[in-house]
Amino acid sequence: MLKEFKKFISKGNVIDMAVGLILATYFGAIVKSLVNDIIMPPIGKALGGVDFSELKYVIQEARMEGESEIAEVAITYGNFVNTIITFLIVAFCIFMVVKAYNNMKERMAKKEEAVPAAPPAPSKEEVLLTEIRDLLKK
Repeated sequence: MLKEFKKFISKGNVIDMAVGLILATYFGAIVKSLVNDIIMPPIGKALGGVDFSELKYVIQEARMEGESEIAEVAITYGNFVNTIITFLIVAFCIFMVVKAYNNMKERMAKKEEAVPAAPPAPSKEEVLLTEIRDLLKK
């Protein structure tokens, strides 16, 4: 079992997958920043100065009971809107990358098809028959 695990972990696909996961994590952070810091402020300004990250429906206001404070209970739908927009941007970017990859793969497959395959080498019988024919001609 340990040998199988070593074989699995040493394959290039696992390393590629790990690198892809790390890059995807940071790509997600970049897109989240893009949505929260670049895209949403102008949209909020256009809608009358709304900050989407602060949009919420308060179910229960924060209050003090004795010396302890009871936190506000609210549905923060503004964050949900930001998350949906982030998802749509990430999904579109992934779509574009996969589409470009598939186009490149198709072009490479067409190039391989365009190159004619070398004729197969003659079999032993054909070589022998050719030699016999040549000897009979002499």
